[in-house]
Amino acid sequence: MARTSEPESPPAPAIRQSSAAAHGSSSPTIYDVARAAGVAASTVSRAFSRPGRVNAATAERIRQVAADMGYRTNPMARALLTGKTSMIALLISDITNPYYFEIIRGAQAAAAEAGFTMLLADAQESDRLERQALDRAIPTVEGIVLTSTRMSDSAIRMAAKQRPTVVLNRALADIPSVATDHRYGMFQAVDHLSALGHDHFTYLAGPQAAWADGIRWTSLREVAEQRGFRVHRIGPYAPTVEGGVAAVEDFRQRPTSAVIAYNDLVALGFLRGMAAVGARVPADVSVIGFDNIFGTDLVTPGLTTVAAPLRTLGLTAVRNLLALIDGAHATAREPVMLPSKLVIRQSTARRSRRRTAPEWATAKTSASWRGN
Repeated sequence: MARTSEPESPPAPAIRQSSAAAHGSSSPTIYDVARAAGVAASTVSRAFSRPGRVNAATAERIRQVAADMGYRTNPMARALLTGKTSMIALLISDITNPYYFEIIRGAQAAAAEAGFTMLLADAQESDRLERQALDRAIPTVEGIVLTSTRMSDSAIRMAAKQRPTVVLNRALADIPSVATDHRYGMFQAVDHLSALGHDHFTYLAGPQAAWADGIRWTSLREVAEQRGFRVHRIGPYAPTVEGGVAAVEDFRQRPTSAVIAYNDLVALGFLRGMAAVGARVPADVSVIGFDNIFGTDLVTPGLTTVAAPLRTLGLTAVRNLLALIDGAHATAREPVMLPSKLVIRQSTARRSRRRTAPEWATAKTSASWRGN
């Protein structure tokens, strides 16, 4: 049987024959698009990476020519041409923590708005893993946002010497920072509990390396001293539901009428653990968390919490980073401080005046109970 021979390779599209082929490539390059559109290659690059810097009509013509040619942007090739990748890195301490969901969304929106791609890295609450991820990201990104970083101040400053850097949810005097006003948030929490008759508070501490934990505890002690309240701290605990459950046994040894947790996850875990030992929230103890993450209004009782503007935090951090990348110079030594707001739900109530130890308290506590 005669076999029909086939061409060794399919004919190249006519539009590529005179341009891409000349460069020894089967796909059109940025130079092909520039030649067809009658502009410089750098203009084509800006049309895709910084569209706001190119005349709107020119940018539209470039995009149309590129679409007709089947051109697709190559970030690495563009980086070789311009020295810019249009990529930034967002490092977070724990991707499973709902606190970061809206921060990521806000950061992504700001990056996309400016034509940047965002690289997301999860440090799993480990400064070692965070440094490893940072070392890998630095060669390919133009800037870095460190969110709730667990790294040392010196490690952060080293990163800032290599790429424009913004720190989120932490304050360093010489590094641009964005944070929530935790101090004001704590004052709101104490004012609310005080109005309900509470004057003795337990603070469930978070990770020792967390800047927010230090600010919240310092603020609680400050307002307690000003108003003659009693406070004590137990922990530290992991910033998770499991961490909150673990706090219950320590709390039972020295219970108070009110608890303020490092974050909402710890508070939610504390609610679960207290229910398991027969305690009633808020009848036996009032509980306040921090951050107002997703789900705090879905539990029973709903969690009273100090809300942070999470999406705005992400937006603000990335927009400030993009300004640094574009050549702005940071002058303020104080962080950009965003407001917090107390959200009152059902986990707080008027203090009980009982004079005997509750059944869920430990035997040691029961023997010496004198009320809250």
